[in-house]
Amino acid sequence: MAKTDVKTVKNNNSVLEFLNSIKDSKRREDGLKLLKIFNEVLNDNPKMWGDSMVGYGNYHYKYVTGREGDMFKVGFSPRKQYLSIYTMGYTDMGDLLNKLGKHKLAKACLYIKDLNDIDINVLKEIIKRGWDMMEMRY
Repeated sequence: MAKTDVKTVKNNNSVLEFLNSIKDSKRREDGLKLLKIFNEVLNDNPKMWGDSMVGYGNYHYKYVTGREGDMFKVGFSPRKQYLSIYTMGYTDMGDLLNKLGKHKLAKACLYIKDLNDIDINVLKEIIKRGWDMMEMRY
């Protein structure tokens, strides 16, 4: 797949317009809270990636297969079923995940149903650790 085939690319769409356009009021509210949390933790401006991801920073990747592209270092997306938090790539955060509260885990992302079910300070540490790891790596 060539670089131009990658669908999740940074664009100039407004993060606030996207978050405010979310129909479900709870998901919209949580999305706006996540924006505030990420902004408190990071010294970077959020950008839209694709139609529904809010990302911070960026890096270039290239696989041995030849596929390459750009992606944000950390970010989030208020999906219908879960809040997807993209900070988990390539690092063990078991110590923090044990203290976080209700969540599900995938390879490079954390799924949270409701921000009220987690410890926000632990989430902030997860975001910071994910960012720091990506900064060291890229």
